[in-house]
Amino acid sequence: MSDVSIAGDPLAFPHLARTDLPGHPTTVAGYARLVREIAADRDRWAPLVRYDALTRWYARLETGPGYEVWLLSWLPGQSSGFHDHGDSSGVMTVVQGELVERSLTHAGEGARTLKPGGMGVPPAGGWGRVFSSGYLHEVVNATLEPAVSIHLYSPGLTEMNQYGAVVPELEPEQS
Repeated sequence: MSDVSIAGDPLAFPHLARTDLPGHPTTVAGYARLVREIAADRDRWAPLVRYDALTRWYARLETGPGYEVWLLSWLPGQSSGFHDHGDSSGVMTVVQGELVERSLTHAGEGARTLKPGGMGVPPAGGWGRVFSSGYLHEVVNATLEPAVSIHLYSPGLTEMNQYGAVVPELEPEQS
């Protein structure tokens, strides 16, 4: 299946076909800058936010050569479950509310709270997450308020491996 057969023709949706970019990003710094720009442009993403009582809600905001950007909304208690993004790396930020990310690495389990930056615009540092392919994590809305996040995947997301309650053994790092 192609992206077009799954999500439809991106050119049919004006918010997917940006014409104001000088060039598409190709580096982690470029992807992070694009996510910050989209997050700061509340008029662009806020009208697309929806909430679903049964599952996280999501909409594709943008596609480009080698990447795609998604808007996700989370009601209290909603979780992604432990998962990875296959071969995709990514950048994510919270633009409304608060999310908790639990991660599993060779160093052990970690948790961090992700919140928007001041006045809804993420600051230059500490505003979100950058992750590599194979990164194993869970994101959950552990608050009593809805949350909204923006995620960029490169290459575009083609698989998301769910691990449920059983998380695989991590292979020791090779030195």
